[in-house]
Amino acid sequence: MTSYQDLTLQGLWKNNPALVQLLGLCPLLAVTATFINGLGLGIATMLVLIGSNITVSLIRNVVRNEIRIPIFVMIIASFVTIVQLLMNAFTYELYLTLGIFIPLIVTNCAIIGRAEAFASKNAVVPAAYDGLVMGAGFTVVLVVLGGLREMLGNGTLFKGADRLFGEVASNWQLTLFTTEHPFLLAILPPGAFLGMGLIIAFKNAIDATLEARKPNSENIITRARVTTES
Repeated sequence: MTSYQDLTLQGLWKNNPALVQLLGLCPLLAVTATFINGLGLGIATMLVLIGSNITVSLIRNVVRNEIRIPIFVMIIASFVTIVQLLMNAFTYELYLTLGIFIPLIVTNCAIIGRAEAFASKNAVVPAAYDGLVMGAGFTVVLVVLGGLREMLGNGTLFKGADRLFGEVASNWQLTLFTTEHPFLLAILPPGAFLGMGLIIAFKNAIDATLEARKPNSENIITRARVTTES
């Protein structure tokens, strides 16, 4: 049985849906112009992952194998609709900003992949935790990329925080520098591709460094002393 520590490591680093599996890149690259946009979409995706994983785990012994994929898609679509209606009611401005990319969560292969590969084979609690850490890993990439693009493009951070957290966050915006001409490369889609490439390269560099520090068993020479009796 997979341990919670291993699930955490898989979701946040080793098998991160955005950095390793390269899933959900369409909304990831499209809406991460700011930190708050990325956080909003990440939270929505995480809630759908948790809800769908729990439901799939509950019905895993009831649904026949021949129809499991259509059933999983219907479950995911139901939770996406719930999240969409909640955002429409409580974070309307952010809902308008994210637009079509909220319904597109249904097509995120990371969600259907976790339902098929993990939730349908495990109990409710591990399935819920798997959805949590996988969603958290996806959210981290969204906010890092969004924050990086916002800082380079506009010189700000947490711009529009009130759209997600309400009036209490109206003064959360940080201005790192002011400019009359935003850095368009960071704001436009090409900047998203470049930023994503840099993040993936950074992760690969860390993995390569950690791998190089591991002892190489093939280079260890075991010497044996042979004694003879006269």
